[in-house]
Amino acid sequence: MAESIQKLNATIDELGDSDEAKALRAELALLVNDKFPTRIRDRAPNATENILGPNPIVGLQGKDFSSVAMQITKGAITNQKRTLTGLFRLGRDVMNIVKGDSEIAPKKGDRRFSDNTWQTNPIYKGIMQSYLAWCNQLNELSDDLMETEDDKRRARFMISLITDAAAPTNTLINPSALKRILETGGTSLVKGAEHLIDDIKNNGAMPSMVDTSAFEVGKNLACTKGSVIYRNELLELIQYAPVTDQVYHRPLLFIPPQINKYYVLDLSPKNSLMKFLVEQGFQTFTISWRNPTIAQREMGLGDYVDSVIEAIDAIRDIIGETVNIMGACSGGITSAVTLAYLEKKGQREEKINSLTLLVSMLDTDTSSELALFSSEQSIDKAKKHSHTQGFIDSGEMGRAFAWLRPNDLIWNYWVNNYLLGNSPPAFDILYWNADGTRMTAALHADFLDIFIKNALVNDDDLYVNDTHIELDNINCDVFSLAGTTDHITPWKTCYKSFKLLDGKGEFVLSNSGHIQSLVNPPSNPKASFYTNKKKPDSPDDWYEQGELQQGSWWLYWKEWLGKKSSTMVDAPERLGNENYPALMDAPGNYIHD
Repeated sequence: MAESIQKLNATIDELGDSDEAKALRAELALLVNDKFPTRIRDRAPNATENILGPNPIVGLQGKDFSSVAMQITKGAITNQKRTLTGLFRLGRDVMNIVKGDSEIAPKKGDRRFSDNTWQTNPIYKGIMQSYLAWCNQLNELSDDLMETEDDKRRARFMISLITDAAAPTNTLINPSALKRILETGGTSLVKGAEHLIDDIKNNGAMPSMVDTSAFEVGKNLACTKGSVIYRNELLELIQYAPVTDQVYHRPLLFIPPQINKYYVLDLSPKNSLMKFLVEQGFQTFTISWRNPTIAQREMGLGDYVDSVIEAIDAIRDIIGETVNIMGACSGGITSAVTLAYLEKKGQREEKINSLTLLVSMLDTDTSSELALFSSEQSIDKAKKHSHTQGFIDSGEMGRAFAWLRPNDLIWNYWVNNYLLGNSPPAFDILYWNADGTRMTAALHADFLDIFIKNALVNDDDLYVNDTHIELDNINCDVFSLAGTTDHITPWKTCYKSFKLLDGKGEFVLSNSGHIQSLVNPPSNPKASFYTNKKKPDSPDDWYEQGELQQGSWWLYWKEWLGKKSSTMVDAPERLGNENYPALMDAPGNYIHD
């Protein structure tokens, strides 16, 4: 301790008799003399909860990490006062921890330190508080050293990757792991090692999030009855079998994200929105995207829009009515572009009646957190990478998404699978999440262009099939859903996206995250959502004026959709028609690719 203080004094002496030097000497004296007041500073927000970090479709390059590290290092060298102040703060915190006077505690919702040993055992409490103090001071120091808000966010994200990985809970000193070793006589270590080896071989060295043996698509997932009634190179169109005597005449088409399989809305029966819709009398269709190969490399957004229109025309031929469409995430982008395209062609009113957007972000403002690591260079590199392969692999995107929230999506399973020796849980949403689809190179490039140019907002920047796309031309009823804790499509950005559309509409905010907002059945006792039929410019104003509703938004939306679905008619006796006969039972072939 004395040697460290001498070194700090020597460093301060290099600053001479400046006001900065005097202030630092005063702080050092307070620390050494144990007179520094006990005070807990505001902690920097957890990067993995409050910032998206890199765009998963772009990925995070190694040079992004080194660039931020160089910025921090340069700032530490050129701003010695701030660096020393950060060291003093950490030293003060450590001294208070040693004396037992520290009030440092995990943030609310941080489940890593839930084992009571971290609170009751003085040694473990000291380890926990020292780790948290280190994390806090690194964040505060980076905030002090970085000049712009974007630089600060980038630094916090990169620091969080390091500090989250270095958490003591991720090691065998974790009291839960030690207890498990004693309980099992060491068997947990053997099982953990087996899980680790299996994940290295079969899961890209990432901890498995789900027990895949518990599920089978078509058996206990994606098992709502129906038939494939149309197929082209990019999609299969599924029509669900009615279960009510009468149905709404106007049908609904679900357009899922191109990087996911459609059964996010047809999980196990108790969590299936498709099953719910059919039981409420809606004639329901869904697109099941093909898992593309190199053969589809050149098929871009224009081809996907054409395929969606082909599906809509098939539905109109079968039902004889216009269609309500519903798009989720990137499927929402495809839905909005299709609508704008048809508006420009003068065909929207004869094909589409209304639009439902689920967790869909049309405004990709590059000042948003999603764009922090997206430069022209990284975009160009991502395009070249996918073009070489012919597609971007779902595993690559899945790993990028996981690193946005590593404590929840990586280290949580590291502890469960390897340290505790448990098998990953059997959870339908996690199985679906691991069962992704590839994205064609051309579509990948188109989405990157939309993202980096914010092309759906800047009307001059987007053409599809030689047609200028303008969202403000859309003139139909719109229902838009977002999630309060969504880290992929933040709700405020979804609200701004909703405001871009010129039709009548309603925005609803589910009290949950990206996927849990969608999988929100009426049986969920914790479900709630906010409504506000007014549409103020500011999302904060919308929220302040909003009304909290208890229950699932499914029931609320059912009432809205029912008003857009025409009259009740007798349910069809068969699926498809002469022009579009049933080809095979749902869930079809493409879902198994």
